[in-house]
Amino acid sequence: MKFKILCTDGFSKSGRSFLESNSNFEIVYHEALTHQELLDKIEPFHALVVRSASKVGHDVIEKAKHLKIIVRAGVGIDNVDVKAATEHGISVANAPAGNSISTAELTFGMILSLARHIPQSSAAMSKGNWEKKKFKGTELAGKTLGIIGLGRVGREVAKMAQCFRMKVIGFDPYLSKEIMAELGIVPATLETLFKTSDFITVHTTLTKETENLISLNEMKTMKPTVRLINCARGGIINEADLAHALKEKMIAGAALDVFTSEPFEKPIFRELENCITTPHLGASTSEAQEAVAIEAANVVKGFLTDGTRLNVVN
Repeated sequence: MKFKILCTDGFSKSGRSFLESNSNFEIVYHEALTHQELLDKIEPFHALVVRSASKVGHDVIEKAKHLKIIVRAGVGIDNVDVKAATEHGISVANAPAGNSISTAELTFGMILSLARHIPQSSAAMSKGNWEKKKFKGTELAGKTLGIIGLGRVGREVAKMAQCFRMKVIGFDPYLSKEIMAELGIVPATLETLFKTSDFITVHTTLTKETENLISLNEMKTMKPTVRLINCARGGIINEADLAHALKEKMIAGAALDVFTSEPFEKPIFRELENCITTPHLGASTSEAQEAVAIEAANVVKGFLTDGTRLNVVN
């Protein structure tokens, strides 16, 4: 039997080439598909590989009469209706390892940028303004970094922070105190983490439990010098509350790479000098794209050829 595999959302050529090397696979690639195009094309395919742009909802799954597996070439699977897929006997998998370093490096770049006002001072220089006093920063050494979620990315961020002589505290209900100790991370409750951290970064998936995990109530308990970073998923930090807290100088700063809707068109952060925003660049390195593509392709190959359920989440 020949399996038909639909790949979209800019899925890397290396991943497609890996799949094309199997004579039992027929690969169809579209750089991008509108939602309607995805609905129109999905029916004959046995596997679907997407990144973050395509929304694989109940309507797509209803049309996918032959679909056996959906693979998200990346970590989060919030753009896939896992419940609907499960109800239709379709497996859902991701590729969590490939972009861990890339996302962790961006996160730490955000931390450094917040501490030293790098984007803001560069923008001022480009306008011919020399504003040395305005952009006096803070050192990372001796500061406390609070990490919420200690999966692959969170652990990499912890390693980087320790190299900068930061104290790292962490919250992860799925990780034992023994493993945290091995990682050099001090376990903390969310309440303690919010109250004592100088920088807070989130590295969880977006679920009902983590949506609006940090809202105005939590921000009110933080130090006025705290800086928040979200390179995980939009919606973990409440955007409207964050904009208010930044505008009122309740907290010192924030850096966001992810948003509740993307492209993010709301103007709420645009005039705030204490906020850094980037257009979801976490996995946007050539190395990460290649690694994620190969990982996702391996998931598809194993599942369709011998039933291996690598990275399957349902």
